Amino acid sequence: MTFRTPSRRLFLGGALTTATAGLILPRRARAQDAVNFQLSWLHSVQFGGSYIAQDKGYWSDAGLEVALQPGGPNAPVEPPVVAGTALVGISAADYTAAAVNQGAPFKIIGVAMQKNPFAIASLAENPVNSPADLVGKKIGMALANMPVLEALCSINDVDISEIEVVPTQYDPAPLVQGQVDCLLCWATDLPVAMEIQGVENVTMLLADQGYAVHSQTYIATEDSLANRRDQLVALMKGEVMGWQDYQADPAAAAALTVEMFPDAGLDLETQELQAERQVPLMFSDLTEAEGFGWFTDETVAANVETLALLDKPVSADLWDRSILEEVHG
Repeated sequence: MTFRTPSRRLFLGGALTTATAGLILPRRARAQDAVNFQLSWLHSVQFGGSYIAQDKGYWSDAGLEVALQPGGPNAPVEPPVVAGTALVGISAADYTAAAVNQGAPFKIIGVAMQKNPFAIASLAENPVNSPADLVGKKIGMALANMPVLEALCSINDVDISEIEVVPTQYDPAPLVQGQVDCLLCWATDLPVAMEIQGVENVTMLLADQGYAVHSQTYIATEDSLANRRDQLVALMKGEVMGWQDYQADPAAAAALTVEMFPDAGLDLETQELQAERQVPLMFSDLTEAEGFGWFTDETVAANVETLALLDKPVSADLWDRSILEEVHG
């Protein structure tokens, strides 16, 4: 069986909707300021809301000319943001915490994924439905992600020594071929690839088991917060509008992604299913009440606790809600 799976950094170490109609665009920063927006990986519907913002002119209407820079194994997020060549980057709280602990002047100014996408994928005939089900199982994963498994086990009082870790490439084949019982992966890629191929599988989201690490976060430097606030507000306003449109029609976001990047090797069916699976990760009762990208003192505290288990200690002031407060009024 051949799988066409989206790659991501796990492998390395891993129409204006009714909702958007109520948003008032911010004061123009300056006429068509050119800014770079650094994505965390290669183009896919993972960033569908940003593509909508660009396609519908939400940023240009706010005075920004935004260039979406793809990430990848040779395009890390942090350096261009630190250097100021990218205004905002897409990262994750654990990556940002590691960078801050090395002296990077970052702040997390928004949280796209309300639930971390890390999951344990298993076959339907031998499911892993809870952390306790991992005992006696073989799990395929990149060894660089051991801290994630260790944190999950610590949170749920599971003896990690009773789990056999098998180093694998980021591919569903070891699971499908019976070499392992489950895989540590993102809920939006390997499980999607298996479903597209007709392989029934089960995913256990780590976020539902106490693993609290904000993902697909927006990072900016302290300097940008002090001196480029108009641009940050304009960019995040367009981003919010784009993701609200995505929520209203994920299939349209998938179609736009494939249309915008015809040479990226994207399959429409896969992108549609990925877009659908992404919705409950990015939208919640909190975003319904407060707006896309929101975070609270409580969600930050949970992140600080989990990051300590990952040996990436940070304080709550890593998160800065001031841009979102201005965006959402």
